[in-house]
Amino acid sequence: MSAGLDGMVAARKRAEALARMRSLAQAGAAPARTAAREPAAERCDLCHTRLPDDHRHLLHLEERRIVCSCEACWALRSGDAEYRPAGMRTVWLDRFDCDPEMWGRFQIPIGLAFFMRSTVTGGVVAFYPSPAGATESELDLEAWGELVRRNPVLEELDPDAEALIVDRLSDPHRYVIAPIDECYRLVGLIKMRWEGISGGAALERAMPEFFEGLRAR
Repeated sequence: MSAGLDGMVAARKRAEALARMRSLAQAGAAPARTAAREPAAERCDLCHTRLPDDHRHLLHLEERRIVCSCEACWALRSGDAEYRPAGMRTVWLDRFDCDPEMWGRFQIPIGLAFFMRSTVTGGVVAFYPSPAGATESELDLEAWGELVRRNPVLEELDPDAEALIVDRLSDPHRYVIAPIDECYRLVGLIKMRWEGISGGAALERAMPEFFEGLRAR
């Protein structure tokens, strides 16, 4: 009887010791670290080479979309019939002449748009932001001709490479000739923040950020 009791006591002690060892092991174990995920690197749309943040862009003329490009592809494809390199200059037009009557002739539903001379259509194309992105608007060519007559600087607008941005939502109104990739960037900013049917505060938030960045560049 005594031997059996001694065996039970010994077994209990061994179990308690094992439990303490497990507890100490768990307490001393370092917590598993979750590997931080790096943001996906932006890559050239043509050869898939990794791109720096400040990289070149091409405009696909038929599809009217911006193509991210490495230096090699930009140099190689800039002369292709289907691509046009984005412009380089930014020109602020502080004395631009466009009164409400003139603007109304374009029949654009909001006070924000950009105008591009297109070699594909042979005319001028207007785009304005919407939940779907850049929406094309039919343009009154006579109205455009009058706008150019009032503002001869528009005669120098580089086809497909740059565009006139018109911002009549701000006070004072803003007019600027900018690279075409910057115009599409503005549309993308608004699209990402669009709320509901009318856009909500997307325009109010995106436009100051965009124009401040454009001036900084």
